[in-house]
Order: sequence, then structure tokens, then C-alpha cells
Amino acid sequence: MTTAPLDVLVLGEANPDLVLRGDVVPRFGQSEQLLEHADLVLGGSGAITAHALARLGLRVGLMARVGDDVFGTETLRLLRDGGVDCSWVEVGPEPTGLSVVLSDGSSRATLTLVGAIDAPPPDWYSVQDVPPARHLHVSSFFLQRRRAAALPRLLPFVRAAGARISLDTNLDPDGRFPGLAEVLPLVDLLLPNAEECLATARALDGEAPADLAAAARSLAARGPTVVVKNGADGALLVGADRVLHEPGTPVDPVDTTGAGDTFDAAFVAALLGGHPEDEALRRACAAGALSTRHSGGTAGQPTAAELDAALRAPARTADLHP
Repeated sequence: MTTAPLDVLVLGEANPDLVLRGDVVPRFGQSEQLLEHADLVLGGSGAITAHALARLGLRVGLMARVGDDVFGTETLRLLRDGGVDCSWVEVGPEPTGLSVVLSDGSSRATLTLVGAIDAPPPDWYSVQDVPPARHLHVSSFFLQRRRAAALPRLLPFVRAAGARISLDTNLDPDGRFPGLAEVLPLVDLLLPNAEECLATARALDGEAPADLAAAARSLAARGPTVVVKNGADGALLVGADRVLHEPGTPVDPVDTTGAGDTFDAAFVAALLGGHPEDEALRRACAAGALSTRHSGGTAGQPTAAELDAALRAPARTADLHP
């Protein structure tokens, strides 16, 4: 196993996404519908984030689990081809997870087989057990339920090792957000989208927040800096003593799958690179927009040079259009 320090270790899931575009609203009763596109691509919030970090030039490892099947083999190939260190990816007895993404460009619906996504927690029982990394990113809290339950025990070891911690919960399919209140005080960065931010605040506070900023403030009061991805409206950062807003750049998306994960990667990469928070927000919004130029979560992810070029361009909107 690799022992050299990482920039980022991602504790997340890895699976293929089957992205379908065109006439994707199912009609049952033996109806056959003709699609415009079908792509089998790298999926999973953790895997897409890790891939984006590697594209941006960071040394990144992924701690995930796949099955001993054709989907697992393809997932590992895509990760390795993308420059992700897969030393911590296990092959388990469960089938590899799979998501079928029904996309109309600006929005999507996802059908997921959990399978190996719900992996057991890592065997960390001391600071010395934690792989050396500057940052730990945790994804898909509510699909990795066994790992999520262990985070209150695991994260203090990560903090004691000197790493910053970020969390992108994704939306709880059950809408209850169990266990999150115990984890938020141990997290430095919470990275929800607007829907997740509102739903999380409502679940934890027992009442609907007045607006998105109020929801973010409520979550930030529990410990982390909250960075909210808000699509065409850019992004909002709320900390204990500051509020920042980045308007972002409008785009005509081909597919929004994984845009939030690419945003996460660019924001974390910017902070690790010494950028201030406002610049990190700007870079993250641009990276997320660039990622929507192609189908799937990784094909449109920018390199650091491509991201710098897009941000330097006078007509940023034109540069981010497909």
C-alpha cells in the first residue's frame, strides 16, 4: 500500500453511473422509448470528487469498496486512468453499486443499487492508523450508513492527525438525516447543495428555516463552515463570523451529474493551495460549471490550467458554454 502523504483522502463510494438522456420519463405498460444518449461513466460522489481532485493536480486516494464483477473492474479502471490512488479500494462480496441517471440536462433523477457502497468503516483505532493526508473528504453520508455511524469515533483521530475534514452528505432518501447532529461539530467544512441545506436544517431544528441563508447559519452554528452550492445562483459561504456570496456563471448544461462533486474538489483544492475563501468560491463555481459541458460526472472536469484559463477569460459565460 502507498505510504507517501496524500493531499486528500476521500472516504467515499465508487460505482458506475449509467447516464440516459432524451425521453427519460418512464412509461410502463410494455412501452419502448428511444433515447438520445446512453453513457456508462464513473459515478459515486466520492469517486467523482476524487477524480476531480486528481484532474486539478492533487495527490488523492480513495477509500471505497467495489464488487468482484464487471462494474467493479470498470470502476477501478476509470479511477486509475484518472490518476486516483486506489490502494485503499477494497473488493468485497457485495455487487458493485450502480446508479441509473435519467437526465434532461438541467435536472435529473437517480435510481441507485447500494450494493458495495455501504462499506464497513475503516480500521482506525488510533491517530497512527489514519493514512497520512492533509485533508479528509467524506461523501454520501446516507448511502454509507455503516461508515456514517462510525464517524463520531473516527473523526477525532483524523483531527488529531492534523487534517482538515469536509463532508458532503448528499440528500437523505428517507428525509430524516439521522446521526448528522453528532458529526457536524467534528467537521470543518459542510458542502451541501441548496436543497440539502434547507432539508438538513429543517430536520435538525424541527422547523422550516426562513430562507437559505438562515438554514446555512443554523448549520454553521453547529460547528462547520457551510458552503452551499446553489446552481445558477452560484454559492453561499456562511461561517461563525462571515457570509460570502459568489454569483457564479450561467451555463447551458449538457448534464449536471457530478457538478456539485467537482465544486467540492475545486473548493478544497483552492484552500489547500492557499487561496482565500472568496477566491475558493469563485474557482469552485467555475469548475462546477465547466463540468456540465459533457455527459457524466467526470468528462468535463477541468485541469488546473483549464480552470485558470476560464477564470482569466474576459467573457466567462461564453467560455463555460458547451
